[in-house]
Amino acid sequence: MFRSRMRPHVAWADLRTGRVGVWGAGVEGRATIRKLRSLGITPVVVVDDRPPDGSVEGLPVAPTSAAALDALAACTHVIKTPGISRYRADVATIEERGALIVGALGVWLESTDRASVACVTGTKGKSTTVSIAGALAEGLGARSFVGGNLGRPPFDTGIDGEIDYWLIETSSYQACDISASPPVVAVTSLHPDHLTWHGDAETYFRDKLSACSQPGARVTIANGDDPLLRERRRLLGHDIEWVHAPDEGPEWISRLGLLGRHNLRNALIAQRTLVALGLPGADDADALADALADALAAGATRFSGLESRLRTIGRVGGARFVDDSLSTNVLSTVAALSAFAQDRVAVLVGGFDRGIDYGPLAEDIAHRRDPLLVLTLGEPDNGERIRAALGAVELPEGVDVQPCEDLEEAVARGFEWCQPEGVVLLSPAAPSFGRYRDYRDRADAFRKAMLSCGPVDEER
Repeated sequence: MFRSRMRPHVAWADLRTGRVGVWGAGVEGRATIRKLRSLGITPVVVVDDRPPDGSVEGLPVAPTSAAALDALAACTHVIKTPGISRYRADVATIEERGALIVGALGVWLESTDRASVACVTGTKGKSTTVSIAGALAEGLGARSFVGGNLGRPPFDTGIDGEIDYWLIETSSYQACDISASPPVVAVTSLHPDHLTWHGDAETYFRDKLSACSQPGARVTIANGDDPLLRERRRLLGHDIEWVHAPDEGPEWISRLGLLGRHNLRNALIAQRTLVALGLPGADDADALADALADALAAGATRFSGLESRLRTIGRVGGARFVDDSLSTNVLSTVAALSAFAQDRVAVLVGGFDRGIDYGPLAEDIAHRRDPLLVLTLGEPDNGERIRAALGAVELPEGVDVQPCEDLEEAVARGFEWCQPEGVVLLSPAAPSFGRYRDYRDRADAFRKAMLSCGPVDEER
């Protein structure tokens, strides 16, 4: 049930003579208010579904209500934050009443010189890829900005110095609201996700990939190993460069210190993105290796990846504890398991249920050749549904599934099972909502549970 997604072309300059409202007072909403004020524009109303206590950037925040929606509808432009679904009924009502609803990233793209901008999207892998691209750019002597869905919005005030390249992680929520694209877009993977926001899988796919074919798009750097992406190549624009995971990466990739074959591909996608942007040296493997060697010699550590993204946090005896709390999707958990294809692994799965299909995870586990213990987390998590998916396939000898009440019980069981040497892997394939504040809170609980297993050799 794909809906038309024609979006208005609105730049910051178009907002100077209108009445502007801001819908959402989180990280991006606050940055939007700061940007507007730097332009001499004061929002006439700020609305949030769950307003924080007190003011935001000195402005009162109204809870979403009939009166607040009336105030938004009376604006000429409403800048909504990504968490508010484009497909909500109240969004449609406000637009029908004449207000233009836009996203701040889209406004920024309409207002900036996009020649030095790349958007990096994908169901999973986009944060790692954009971070690698930033590390490589800096190593080659360029001044890069890494942000967007990851970290700081590119339009926030106070960004220091001149920027040579803007590397913007772009979520499906943000892509849905943009009306113009940079010349280079990278896509790391595709799998059904965020179905409650987008309504159905095909709408999610179209929204996620929309940046590839908006005005200004020139080339798409895409994961050539992803069957869903290849099936939807018509959504990827006219010029597609397919990137495949190598069996063994070049020397410069090994210096990054990343786990998993999928991360070899992410690193190559990052490199090809920089090549497409025209960064000198980005197509020279020796130059990349030298740049990273110089960074190490200067005292930098190996690129250890993102917080809670397949990161080893410590060892207890022979057991290695790996935090992949950012895994909120089947795709990332499959990738995490593949990174330990020859290890004895106890994997912790389960979290907030978004209605996604866990059949692909079960099918992947059904082909596992090495010992695996799947520990499913119970209420309020969706471990029971994951366990049901696993029960629908024939699991090989050496694969066991056990329910656990909570993460602490799962860690204790996993630690005991994986002796003398093995991996306790937190890769939930689901968000953290319900039991934890966010993925960081879940990761912190995992670390604390690790500490209860015995003396820890921690890895920073």
